[in-house]
Amino acid sequence: MARQSSRVPRTVWVLGFVSLFMDVSSELVHSLLPLFLVVGLGASPAVLGVIEGIAESTASVAKLFSGWLSDRLGRRKLLVALGYGLGAASKPLFPLATAPWMVLAARFADRVGKGVRGAPRDALVADVTPPGLRGAAYGVRQSLDTVGAFVGPLAAIGLMALLDGDIRAVLMLAVLPAVISVVLVVAGVEEPRAGAPRAAATPVRWSEAGALGVAFWGAVGVGVVFTLARFSEAFLILRGADLGFSATLAPLVLVAMNLVYAVAAAPLGGLSDRIGRRPLLAAGLVALVAADLVLALAPGPTAVLMGAGLWGLHMALTQGLLSAVVADAAPPRLRGAAFGMFNLATGVALLAASTLAGVLWAALGPAATFLAGAAFAAVAGVGLLGLRRRG
Repeated sequence: MARQSSRVPRTVWVLGFVSLFMDVSSELVHSLLPLFLVVGLGASPAVLGVIEGIAESTASVAKLFSGWLSDRLGRRKLLVALGYGLGAASKPLFPLATAPWMVLAARFADRVGKGVRGAPRDALVADVTPPGLRGAAYGVRQSLDTVGAFVGPLAAIGLMALLDGDIRAVLMLAVLPAVISVVLVVAGVEEPRAGAPRAAATPVRWSEAGALGVAFWGAVGVGVVFTLARFSEAFLILRGADLGFSATLAPLVLVAMNLVYAVAAAPLGGLSDRIGRRPLLAAGLVALVAADLVLALAPGPTAVLMGAGLWGLHMALTQGLLSAVVADAAPPRLRGAAFGMFNLATGVALLAASTLAGVLWAALGPAATFLAGAAFAAVAGVGLLGLRRRG
């Protein structure tokens, strides 16, 4: 597996470090945001669920159009840089928020940036990577991304302690790693020589959807059901706070999740190149069911950390692999649009899942939220049976 990772193209590694620094910034914010909203600004768990769902579905809609545009232009780096730039520009808005709607506006701007960069970046990974290394390439990028996702919460813990729990001051410092990520994109990312731009009279050629094929739409279907089973990680932080974590220590929940995710994503991506995607996706569903059950029945903080670790294992077993499945199934000329359509569908599912999670939490308590997630994961297992075996 180490030999596979060493063959991954340089551009993929640079994109991984770009993601690392942006995730340090984003997760520093997101690890404190649920408590900032619920405790500091008086929002309910249901409002939190709506904000998270709208934010992520916004990113998915933007991915559809940015993916299509990157196919038409024959260039992806420009959109990747623009997306990371928008993400960096949104970060100062969080500490300035004085009401939940202002947090929603900041999350909206942040997720538009994510949407603009996401599909072109994922398509660029496929563009520069041979088919036999795609699992490893997506695993490397996802692993570096996730290193940032556990460094960010650790930074939040340290800065909260250093700054005497001043959440707004900590949130303002998230700007610095975001700026570094933009510099890395501009200076370090290379893409294949651009082809001729493709003219198009309409924003999206829906007639081209049929050209993506049965295998692609099967991947979309499975991705949607996977996402219904995996609502926003903000609810993991709330569960930790519910069972005894202070505002300073609540980010430990994301540290536990992302540490497992970061360690496992790259080797599991490489393994999928050798044994196929479906067995590991099935294992990811088992991990998610286990995580939901542990979190639903958790008696205290230690169990919450165990559940978060299982959640991270699920992410390592599924997120990079689903990207590889899309790359395997999509025609090269439609690769950006394919990632955009996939992310649009899963984003709508995440809006539904996070909204439902917040409503269940408010009406029936946290156990009902996680038990519902386990039920959806079981349904996803049935859907996975229809996914064609790929590479």
